[in-house]
Amino acid sequence: MREPVDHKLAAILGGAARTARLRLGLTQSDVAERVGMAMEVYSRLERGRMLPRTQTLKRLCDVLQVSSDTLLGVGRGGAPLTPVTRKPEREDPLELRRMTRKLRELEPSQLRAVSRVVNAVVSVMPPPAPPVKQARPARRRKATG
Repeated sequence: MREPVDHKLAAILGGAARTARLRLGLTQSDVAERVGMAMEVYSRLERGRMLPRTQTLKRLCDVLQVSSDTLLGVGRGGAPLTPVTRKPEREDPLELRRMTRKLRELEPSQLRAVSRVVNAVVSVMPPPAPPVKQARPARRRKATG
């Protein structure tokens, strides 16, 4: 039998999860994928419509880089009790993340075919241009005199 949802706690957790997700520049799909849940389920959680199980709460804390106290709105005014010290990883571009999700849905033979097409396209593309450094304006020296 399912326990009734504590709507106030669910709203607090959902708001804290959304804030943490946006701070990291992630989409709901990104978080759901990393936590191992359907995007629709994560969306309901973030909207305060449900509470996660304990194991899911732990994975959410890891993915969102916040303490459970922060997500649950307890402790020092809801502030993280243990500050996030690890440097956030460089995020892949959104289009690459979308393509990766689509590629995971393919059968092995389809994936090999897509790989051959990508390799053929990349092999004929010119290499990317190196970034252009902008010159700093020359400093003017004060005239002594």
